[in-house]
Amino acid sequence: MKRCQICSKGDLVRVDDIVLEISGYVFIAKGERCNNCNEEFIDEKETQKTIITARKLGAWPEPLKLYRKLSKSGKGLVFRIPNDLERQLGLKEGKEISISKLGNKILIEP
Repeated sequence: MKRCQICSKGDLVRVDDIVLEISGYVFIAKGERCNNCNEEFIDEKETQKTIITARKLGAWPEPLKLYRKLSKSGKGLVFRIPNDLERQLGLKEGKEISISKLGNKILIEP
């Protein structure tokens, strides 16, 4: 048996009941589960099947990467959020968002 990479104490046991929730859809996948910490590792083939099905359902969108130029506003910088993204995320003027710095990336969450 293989040892768990997370806790290094438990053994990985084959299971066929790993539950994944993606955008409100529930998927059941096969893989391995640690008998000590219960960490789950989904088989690569199962992962690909789940992604393909989720894409067909519209629950797994293609990654979105936008390029914008920064503009000056007062003493800070601003950028425009496109209308379609604004609608998808339910953003409105005055809505509070959080801005985090992760390494050299900026994460913006509604």
